[in-house]
This record gives sequence, C-alpha cells and structure tokens, in this order.
Amino acid sequence: MEQLQITSATPNSALLDLPWRQPLAEWPADVLAALPRGISRHVVRFVRLDGRVLAIKEISESIAFREYEMLRQLRKLEVPAVKPVGVVTGRRSDAGEPLEAALVTEHLAFSLPYRSVFSQALRDETVNRLIDALTVLLVRLHLTGFFWGDVSLSNTLFRRDAEQFAAYLVDAETGALHRELTRGQREYDVDLARTNIIGELMDLTAGELLDEEIDEIAIGDSLVERYTELWQALTGVEAFHADERWRVAARIERLNELGFDVGELSITTDIDGTTVQIQPQVVDAGHHSRRLLKLTGLDVQDNQARRLLNDLDSYQAATERQEEDEQLVAHDWLQNVFRPTIRAVPRELRRKLEPAQLYHEILDHRWFISEQAQRDVPMPETVASYVENVLQHRPDEKAILGLAPGEAPEEGPESDYFHYASADG
Repeated sequence: MEQLQITSATPNSALLDLPWRQPLAEWPADVLAALPRGISRHVVRFVRLDGRVLAIKEISESIAFREYEMLRQLRKLEVPAVKPVGVVTGRRSDAGEPLEAALVTEHLAFSLPYRSVFSQALRDETVNRLIDALTVLLVRLHLTGFFWGDVSLSNTLFRRDAEQFAAYLVDAETGALHRELTRGQREYDVDLARTNIIGELMDLTAGELLDEEIDEIAIGDSLVERYTELWQALTGVEAFHADERWRVAARIERLNELGFDVGELSITTDIDGTTVQIQPQVVDAGHHSRRLLKLTGLDVQDNQARRLLNDLDSYQAATERQEEDEQLVAHDWLQNVFRPTIRAVPRELRRKLEPAQLYHEILDHRWFISEQAQRDVPMPETVASYVENVLQHRPDEKAILGLAPGEAPEEGPESDYFHYASADG
C-alpha cells in the first residue's frame, strides 16, 4: 500500500500531525486558521503550525510537484512569490480511497488579497497603485524569462510598500521558465492580464465594492500602457551623439529611480564613432532595498527602503555628519532613531504593520501634525499621536495569527478584509 510522503526542502515533522487521511474539505475547525475562503478551482485550507500560517491546496500530484519546483526556482531568482513548503502525496482516506496530493506554501505575512484592499474605503489612486504593483511584478517575471500564463489580481498578493504596494505571485500552476521570452509570449501575458483585471473589477462593481464611476476597461488598458512604458525604460535601446556621454549615467540613474540596478550595459558606436547606442543587459529589481540592507541590515520593500534612506540622509544632514563614513552614520540612525521609534509603539499594536511600514506611516503622521501645529513636532509626541489617532483604529495586517479558529468575522462586505481568495489558485 502507498504510504504518506512529504517532499520538502525544509522538513518539518509537525506536518505529520495534520489530518492527511481526511479530504481537505472535511478538515476539522480546530486545525484551521480563521481565514474565510474565496472562490477557487481547488480546495484550499489554511492551518496554523509552529507559529506559521500555511496554505494547503489539493491538486493532482504532477501539478503539485510542478508548481512546487516552479515556486522554488522563482524564490532562487529572488522574484516576489509565496514560499513553497512541500508536497504531500500517498494520501488515503480511512476507507482506503486515494486522495489528491497537497501543495503546501507559507502564508505571506502582512499581505492583502485584492478583495481586502477594495473592501476598505478606496480612492481611485489605490486602484492605480495596485495596477502599478502588478505591472512591476509582471515586468520582473518577464525579465527573468517567466511566462505566467494566468495573470490576474486573484493570483497576486499585495503588501503595503510605503505609499505604494508590492505585488507577489501566488499561483504558478500555469507558469514556465525560459531563457528569454518572445514578444508573443509577453504580449499574451499582458493581454490576459488586461482581460482578467477588467473582469475582476466588474465583479467588484457588481458586488458594490468599487465606485460605480471607476472605468474598469480604462484601468485594464492602463496596465498595458504602463507595462509598455516600463519595459521600454528597462530594455530599450537609446541612441545619442558621442559627445553626450553623460546620458549613460543619466540612463543608469533613471533606472535606479525606478528601483532597478543595472548589472551590465551594452554600449556600441557606429563606424565613424559619432553615434553611441546603449542598452541594459542585466536589470535587477530592488536597488533601494539592497542599499538599505547593506547599510543597516534591514530587509524591506523597495519603496519603504527609499523612504528610510531619505530619513537616514536627513539624519546625516541634521547631525552634520555628511563627511563621515555612511555605514557608521547608518548604524547610529538605526540604534538612536529607527529602533527607539518602533519600540515606542505599544507591543500589542506593533504587529498590525511591518516595522518599516510602521516607521513610514509615523513619518507621514509627523509631517501632517507638524503642518497643523505650525511647528516641528518631536518624534515621541508624534508616536503618541499616531498610536492614539491612527494605529489603534487600523485592522491587523499580519494575517490572522492572533485569531483562534472560529473567531473569524461573519461573511459579508465587512469580512472581506480577511479574504484570501488570491491563494486559492
């Protein structure tokens, strides 16, 4: 008789304690995390195990292994994607009937399914930020040679990244890695993204989760436009006169502003050397986050890193230490500014947001109340005001690790914050 097998790069014996002999749809409430489920092609359940929340999806064995390996490859390529934990095979019911295999992934802490974002008070700008985040994710995937094949908001998770969002791939079931994508493959993904997004937004409008004045088709079209602009900025060939070589540095600086590092440039000249052409050959995302990580050890999203680096620059100027080693100044900023600010927030409220996002919002609040008071409000006063007037009223974005099974809110518009439809495949 076939025996239960768990294939994992990071084995965890606690997985054996889960009720694998039961169909996933029948798992008891005492092992499930309190996450209401969205519409799905597959049965998906969420469990709490060793302080983590795991997503378990029932699919065929071949597809489970394929998606597991695909997610592992994407993680190695440092593409934003959920972390694969393992594949469970050889499942049989108590009656001896074979059960489908299960793909296990780690829930992405502080992440928001798109329905959760849209269930809150939403401005038009928020829709645009989500589309921007999905566009950047799609471009990053295409730069690595990944063909998604099922681009949609539902197959994406979003994390707050300063005033923007960062997008993460959830479902890699239809994906494939190539050395390089053809134009046709890229255009297929982009066109599919447009079609799916329009449909998903229309569904939200029908459910009264989206302002009736928002033009779903225009938003879908905007993804195509933004993708084309970003792809051209990252990969396009630029020609200029030989005496305008400053434009090489300007091109690199522009890519850095977009959050990308240039690992290599292809520079060619014409026969008489009067015209120069440049094209990025290796473009890696995460320029600001890598710089902050090197200086402080903080591993955060790229826009969060940009904001923290700006605050570090302000600290360096305010303390008149522009000529000192940046690494030493960064260490002092971390010890004397960043960490004390985070520790000043009550422990039970810190879990609502990632530390970097928390610090970003405190800086925003400081600017806001300083404008109101017409004075520079000190950080301790800012933190107290932020906690009292903002943070304590915010929903908890660290998933639902604090909720016991059965404590989830009832279904309905108010409970959409906890929907995890995007992990349902």
